[in-house]
Order: sequence, then C-alpha cells, then structure tokens
Amino acid sequence: MAERRKVGNLLALAVLAALVEKSMHPYEMATFLKARGKDEDMPIKWGSLYTVVANLAKHGLVEAVESGRQGGRPERTVYRVTEAGRAELADWTRELVATPEREYPRFKAGLSVLGGLGPDEAAELLRRRLEALERGLAEQRAALDAQRAAVPRLFLLESEYELTMREAEAGWTRRLLADLTGGSFPDLDEWRRFHESGGV
Repeated sequence: MAERRKVGNLLALAVLAALVEKSMHPYEMATFLKARGKDEDMPIKWGSLYTVVANLAKHGLVEAVESGRQGGRPERTVYRVTEAGRAELADWTRELVATPEREYPRFKAGLSVLGGLGPDEAAELLRRRLEALERGLAEQRAALDAQRAAVPRLFLLESEYELTMREAEAGWTRRLLADLTGGSFPDLDEWRRFHESGGV
C-alpha cells in the first residue's frame, strides 16, 4: 500500500504540475487549471485551492517567491515549486500510473442492485444510458480530433483514455441491452417473477 502523502488530494497534484511550468499566484493557478480542463480529469474542489497551496507550502513542496498588490486588488502571493515538490510530483505520478487502484464508479453500484427493478425497466434505463453515452462519445471524438491538430499527443493522453473507457462502457451496455431485449439473458423469466412477487 502506498505511503500516505503529506498533501494527498489530487488538486495538490495538479497544482504541483502547473507550478512546474511557471510560478503563479493561486487565482492564476485556478484559471490555468480550468483552461487545461483539469476539473474533467480529477475531482477538484476549487474552494479548497488556497488551503491546498498553504499545505504544500507548509510541507516545503512549494514556496512563496513574491507578494504584491496591483491597484485595488487584494495582495497576491506568487508561488513556485521546490525541488522537494518536483520529487513529490514525480513519485506521485509514478504511483498513479504504475499501481492499479480499486475505484468505485456509481454505474457499478447501480448494476450491483439492478435486480431490485424489473428487467423491462432495467432495459429502458440502459437504453437511455446508451443514448446519452453515444451522444457524449460523438462530442468527445470531435473535441479530441480538433485538439489533435494543435496539441501534442502527450498532453491528450487522459482524453484518449477517457474516450476509450467510455467506448468500452457503451459497448458493454449495448451487449447487455441486446441480451435483455433479445431474451438471451439467463434466467430472465425468474428475474421477472422475482421482481413481481418480491421474493425468490
């Protein structure tokens, strides 16, 4: 099991990666990360950004390089990543890429209790999900194609991965739906009776 990190949320990882590119104040970091679509790659709570930056500084992973005020704006502190921060970023990235971790998607949780619904309702809900997935996939493919013209592949890997995972989910959902509507799902009549009677 991985050692607990001093600052362990994924927003800290994103901040370290941003500061490797250039020194910034927290407001600029938020703008930079949003422009890069980091809120689509990981769960980010923007309200905790200042706390995360303060914790990174407390543990010596980033440091303040200047503080100033422009006009009537509040004072802004500019931070840069330290050598310890670069080492933490590299180590954390190695862990995320090399070590599979159990994840708990909501769809999987729903499938685990699908027997509580009847097979006809389940099929209708899966049909709706598949339609939504296919719309989203068309948009994702178009966006990725547009980005490929201007952005090196290295910076699109997370988008490629997400698209591939969504395509796999859509394919699996399509097959399950075909089994349910085509009658090839095992014990379909027993499932229907179970749902109607409320017992085995």
